[in-house]
Amino acid sequence: MSNLTFHQATNKDIKELLDLSLRGYASIRELGINFAAATADEKLVEKNVNENICFYMKDGDEMVATASIRMPWSSHHGPFEIPHIWWVAVAPEYKRKGYASKLLDFIENDYLRDTLHCPSVSLGTAKEHPWLAEMYLKRGYEKVGESDLGKGHVTIYLEKLLLAKTYKKR
Repeated sequence: MSNLTFHQATNKDIKELLDLSLRGYASIRELGINFAAATADEKLVEKNVNENICFYMKDGDEMVATASIRMPWSSHHGPFEIPHIWWVAVAPEYKRKGYASKLLDFIENDYLRDTLHCPSVSLGTAKEHPWLAEMYLKRGYEKVGESDLGKGHVTIYLEKLLLAKTYKKR
């Protein structure tokens, strides 16, 4: 983890993002959790890149992680009127080495807080996943709700304060 760089994805990155996403979400598919990114195709990756803010991180020349932000005005916005992080994936050979944390730090702090001055950010994860919700809680997120969206799992919504001092009542 010596030469990390952050990039906003463009259409030229679609094939590499798809490969990273499918490999990174293999364990999600094995758990039977229906995240859109876990079974993405080129068309869905293209839609994500063009309708959301999709970042990826490289370590040297290798694309090692990706995450996207759905903005409140997008056609597939999050549940609240704040940016919503989704599609967080790390290449399997780079998992458990801190790459997701580095990418999320960049998105939460450098981009959302310091560049866009966002008061907070949300994300959702499957209640049934054995450790994702706990990971986000350790990163400073708070549970703000849950919903059954008819995808075979219950979605837990979490929010992290970036500039705001208190959570809005949700």
